[in-house]
Amino acid sequence: MTAKKVQAITDGSCLGNPGPGGWAAILRYGPHKKELSGSERHTTNNRMELLAAIRALAALKEPCDVEITTDSEYLKKGIESWVAKWKRNGWMTVQKKPVVNQDLWMELDQQVERHNVTWAWTKGHASHQDNNRCDELARAAAMSLRGQAAFPA
Repeated sequence: MTAKKVQAITDGSCLGNPGPGGWAAILRYGPHKKELSGSERHTTNNRMELLAAIRALAALKEPCDVEITTDSEYLKKGIESWVAKWKRNGWMTVQKKPVVNQDLWMELDQQVERHNVTWAWTKGHASHQDNNRCDELARAAAMSLRGQAAFPA
């Protein structure tokens, strides 16, 4: 049986870095479209980029052929080049320091193993309609936290 072919477009946003952040993803399968988004009170832009991809892949109920489009070179280079090296080195960088965002890289790596994933890069804030929509959703999610305490009381 052939795997479903899904397009996932992802983006992350942070108001301040660190600060309140949001992530968003659009999943496309044939004529179907699903928008996902969420937020965290105190985070970074890179964490939101990673979380967007994780949530997009986790939303798929079965293994699929997935093309993820991102405007984050950090995300694309990390998953395509750096993760394999980090895993071989016990999640340490070449400078012998722990990998930043290791928890999310490990979670993304697990999600990627469930699917056949290819990665595409697009310039942010340009002509990619779904990337622009993800940016709007991620920013709105981050903005929903503005004015709230960074940490719950």
